[in-house]
Amino acid sequence: MKINPHRIKGSLLLGALLIFNFSQAQTDTLRVMAYNVLYYGDTPPCQGSHSAAHGYLSTIVSYSNPDIIGLDKMAAIPMFTGDHSGSAPAGFADSILQFSLNIAYPGRYAYCTYSNDAGADNIGILFYDQQKLGFINIISSYSNITDFNTYKLFYKSADLESTHDTIFLYITLNHTNSGSSSSDQSIRADQINGEMAGIQSLFTHLPNAINMGDFNTHKSSEVCYQTLVAPANPAFRYYDPPFSPDGDISYPADWDSNPSAFATYLTTSTRLSGMPNSCGSSGGGKSWYDHIFLSDAIAHNLNAISYIPHSYRTIGNDGNRVGKSINATPINTSAPGLVIDALYRMSNKYPVMVDLAVNPHTSDVKALAIEKVEVRIVNPVKDLLVLNFDNELIGKNISLQCINMLGQIMMSSTFSATNEAMRIPCTLRPGIYNLRISAGDKVVSNKVITKE
Repeated sequence: MKINPHRIKGSLLLGALLIFNFSQAQTDTLRVMAYNVLYYGDTPPCQGSHSAAHGYLSTIVSYSNPDIIGLDKMAAIPMFTGDHSGSAPAGFADSILQFSLNIAYPGRYAYCTYSNDAGADNIGILFYDQQKLGFINIISSYSNITDFNTYKLFYKSADLESTHDTIFLYITLNHTNSGSSSSDQSIRADQINGEMAGIQSLFTHLPNAINMGDFNTHKSSEVCYQTLVAPANPAFRYYDPPFSPDGDISYPADWDSNPSAFATYLTTSTRLSGMPNSCGSSGGGKSWYDHIFLSDAIAHNLNAISYIPHSYRTIGNDGNRVGKSINATPINTSAPGLVIDALYRMSNKYPVMVDLAVNPHTSDVKALAIEKVEVRIVNPVKDLLVLNFDNELIGKNISLQCINMLGQIMMSSTFSATNEAMRIPCTLRPGIYNLRISAGDKVVSNKVITKE
């Protein structure tokens, strides 16, 4: 089924959530994985041949059965002819599909557009179950050592082709700077602050959103971590499921200094020492760098996609790996032996996962985030007020008010935004005005203009 995202109709909430056909709504599950794959695709490979790595990933995916797979710290794929930033072969994302994911589940997965504006030697790629989800675009991208992208997906409900009604899911994929020094921590803080600034510019508060990957944080008090779980603006708070909503552990938490207290959550390292440790860290289970953070809407079941309690898990970590390899004694029975071996050989990191329930009946319209839209205004203004509308506003009823510096409404108009560019006759006297534009009961632009 081919979906034109511009035909997916929205309510007056301007695109954060679309109207549901409740009579046909069905419950579904989305399984989400974040996995640092340690320069998967690099040439020459430090982890073994590409074909072997494809096989390991296929074994892991076949077992864990994810619908969304965020692979971070992949070897960078050339973005153009002559791009020497990374060492993966051109088209390596397609090789992953052909020789790994399609072996596990034929025809199931596709991948989102990826980028490397930072010119880094590693990138992240988001794969998704194309039978359940569709990819619209990257809505926010921030570059600082590596790229931090936020992807916009939509859920393919059973009646989507006839109703064009769905719900959006936003996923941010991360790999922050590693290291434990104060300067390393400062870089991580800058990276997540920059990433979040881009997200906050798009929303009034977080929608159905996931922020996941390798954050390299050593304890919960790091600024990088606090920016996500305790931001200055609580409308943009994320939740780390084992802490909340599950309540299995509590803050403050220092997994570096006391790894035994977080034994089942440790993601670094799958290896104590030796083969295949030609790259990556050793030492066995010693820290918890990889996380899946959830927005309030998902964590507390406000917006049709909800976290399934206590589903957060570290694949292959049985809680007995502190200072030990994933395949050391006692025998690790948390997954089949072939999966444990694949995890050992694929990367020095454990993948983390959550399960989400999709059920439109749980939607609470009052809790929805509004994806901001833009009205671009030609300024200064002459005889015509020239307005350029984002696609989300086409077909909406628009109200316009021009207010002078004394607070008096000097010009008002109501019309339907029939085109992206519209010209409104302007009868204002020369001067400075505040131009307020609303769609329904939502103010979408509030700017100062000059009438010549």
